[in-house]
Amino acid sequence: MTRPTGRRMILLGLITALATTLGACTAPVRIPEPSPSPTGTIPAQLDQALKTISGGSDKFGVYLEDLKSHTTYSYRGDYSSQSASMAKPMIVAMALRKAGGVAQLSPENQENARKAITHSDNDAAQALWDYAGGGPAYTALAADLGMTNTHLDQAKPTQWSWTWTTPADQMKLLDVLAGGTSSALTAEEAKFIYDLMGQVEDDQTWGVGQPKSGTVSVHLKNGWVQFKSSDGLWAVNSIGTVSGDGRDYRLAVMTRDTDFDTGRELTSMVGKWVFAIEGSATK
Repeated sequence: MTRPTGRRMILLGLITALATTLGACTAPVRIPEPSPSPTGTIPAQLDQALKTISGGSDKFGVYLEDLKSHTTYSYRGDYSSQSASMAKPMIVAMALRKAGGVAQLSPENQENARKAITHSDNDAAQALWDYAGGGPAYTALAADLGMTNTHLDQAKPTQWSWTWTTPADQMKLLDVLAGGTSSALTAEEAKFIYDLMGQVEDDQTWGVGQPKSGTVSVHLKNGWVQFKSSDGLWAVNSIGTVSGDGRDYRLAVMTRDTDFDTGRELTSMVGKWVFAIEGSATK
């Protein structure tokens, strides 16, 4: 076999690099988008949009609370799936209850709380989970918040990312964090968590946070993880509040998808269309 010349080596290198690049490229995720735009009342528009976006999937649920009209809307809002990092606001709440308030939470755990919410840091969340008492503390908090469909996973009761919940239950948590009253958390504790949800780093503001302008306030927490030891699918979730530009609502979106990119784009498509529809003058 003859040895490649310099030019041939360069050419072979370019071909190899091109093949590697092409192999690494994946087709862009395409989520079905309503066309033409939905019409009718806001609930009717939401029905049309979410039916299209979900593609009829039974692993998809949305719950919406419109604070302007004082109404709620559910599109399979009782859909149950695992929380992933969406559990982190509850984990911070557990730590606050354990400490006895914001001022009593150690500086180290206050920093863990910040990291867990704003950066979705798993080590910080785990430290708070262990400090607060893990599964029993989580179960007690869910009960105090009236989250009747939020519970530990029987197979992995020590793992917070495996906890189960529903969009409707997550709305009960959002209502308290965004200024509601509850014996489960003091107003100061709720505000501490809610303020952190308004500081989430930019690359994690998909889902409920998309797309928004600079005049819109968003507080959110997303969650995503692949459950390799069960069905192999990704739980990709987003909860949060949106206010400004004529909107004022709270939204919970939960999905289960083949990969993270699909779940992220799906929840973001929901965020986009809910934002658009909530700006409609049709009630």
